[in-house]
Amino acid sequence: MPKYLLLKHYQGGPKQHPNAEAPMDRWTPQEITDHLAFMDRMIEDLKANGQFVGAEALSPRGSFVRYGGEGKPPVTDGPFAETKDLIAGWMAIDVESTEAAYEKAAYLSSAPGPGGKPLHEWIEVRPFLEAPETVE
Repeated sequence: MPKYLLLKHYQGGPKQHPNAEAPMDRWTPQEITDHLAFMDRMIEDLKANGQFVGAEALSPRGSFVRYGGEGKPPVTDGPFAETKDLIAGWMAIDVESTEAAYEKAAYLSSAPGPGGKPLHEWIEVRPFLEAPETVE
């Protein structure tokens, strides 16, 4: 079965739904608990179906590093929260089709947020590269 990466962005997608606009640091402790419980249930369901590969939440803090020749690599602060590319976390799944990956992503998008309402957040779906493309 093909593997897919489901990416949760801190702020991302074509247009945010109003339920997804409130940053988690403004949620109540119960709203955070309910959101994390939803994520745990989804992971348990994926494990029970043999579709779970891995998942991790990511901190909004980080650094950009690249090779800069011999010596110390250049490091800059970032990523920056105002960019749409900041990844909040990821979940890797192993499902039978792209459509099945979309169904899992849509379910993940329904995770509760403020007031217990679904976030309707955009989830990026990326297939794992199964084999290098051949150039002739």
